[in-house]
Formats: sequence, C-alpha cells, structure tokens
Amino acid sequence: MSEFAANETDYEVVEGEPPELLGRNLNSAGHLLASATAFFFLAFIFAYFYLRSLNNAGLWHPKHVTPPTTFGTLVMALTVLSAILVRLGLADQRAGRRSEWRLKAAVGLAAGVGVVVLQVVEWATMGFGPADGGYASVFFGWTAFNLLFIVGTLFWLQNLLATAIRYRNVPVGGKPTPGHASGDPGRPGHDVADPLSLVRPGLEALSFYWTFLAGLGVLAWVVLYLA
Repeated sequence: MSEFAANETDYEVVEGEPPELLGRNLNSAGHLLASATAFFFLAFIFAYFYLRSLNNAGLWHPKHVTPPTTFGTLVMALTVLSAILVRLGLADQRAGRRSEWRLKAAVGLAAGVGVVVLQVVEWATMGFGPADGGYASVFFGWTAFNLLFIVGTLFWLQNLLATAIRYRNVPVGGKPTPGHASGDPGRPGHDVADPLSLVRPGLEALSFYWTFLAGLGVLAWVVLYLA
C-alpha cells in the first residue's frame, strides 16, 4: 500500500494546513465532546430521580442492592487523580518540560487503567444484577457507559503520549522526517505544516475533557453511593 501511494499519488496537491487551525479545531472538538457527554449522562440522572420518585411496589432500591462504597470511592478518586496529573502535565508541556509532562501523563494513564480494573472487580463482586430494581438498572447503565467513555479517553491519552515518546529526540521547533508521522515513508511532505505542534492543543483538549469526565465521576459517586 505504501509503495502504491508513493508511486501513484501526486502529493503536490496536498496542502499543508497550518497547525493553528487544527489546534483550534481540537479545542472546539473537546468542548463539543464534553457537551455531548453531558447530554448523554443527563438521561441517567433523570432516570435515577424519576424512578426513585415512583418507587413502584417499593422495588426502587431493595435492601440487598448495595454496591460496595469502597470500590466506588476508589474509582472516583483514581479518576480525579488521573485528571489532575494530566492537567499538571499540560502545565509542564506548556513550559517546555517535555520529560516531566510525559512522566505525569504516564502515571495518569496508569491511574486510569486502575479505574478500569477496579470497576470490573466491583461488578464481579456485587451480589445483584441490573434486573434487581430501578436503582440497579441505573447503576449498571451509568457505570458501564462511564467506563466506556473513560476507556476512550485513555486511548486518546495513550496516543498523545506515544507520539511524544516517539519523537522525544526531535528538538523543540523541529519536525520529523516528512511522511514519517503519517506512516507513509514515500510522502515528500506533511499534511500538517508541523505535526508535533499538535501535541499541545491535543493535550489541552484532552485535559479539558478528562477534567469534565472526572467531574461527572464525582457526581456519579455522590448520586449512586451517597444519595
């Protein structure tokens, strides 16, 4: 495929977009994603309070339907910790401390993986299922989709971190070999004028969304475990 692209594609028609434009697009995308996520989880908040107010046949929250608060607290705490580390890593990246931000991002990624593991363990150790009343249905639906969004965000973080590690030896303001970042060694130029300059706006968008998702995690902890 690379040989075909190198021999047949006229890359002179590819216009290198300025990184400032793509940076603004990433920032807008992060805010739009946060807005869409808020509307998505609004359905679970509505379902929680609506079914709780109905409490049909007194089966909203049977006594045996009690998730372990310890696991829920750890999941919430690690989510917040990961978001804080990414935010601190963003400050390091802005200040040019590239190794420091990579370290914080790596620890934040590890904390996020811990969230996934703990959530799965919690599900496996609970003595009830999604069919055991309205609360149980909301609990499993909310936590399952929350985990899905977290996994997607961790994949985003992993991509940024992998890019930064891969080009860690490129000097500040430098550029990788043309075509290297696209995976096509036959490409004589970049689609983006400076591919590495997108790491910072990507991290800014990620940090905003991860902080927002951590806030939703705190809200879920309050509603599902304390309310």
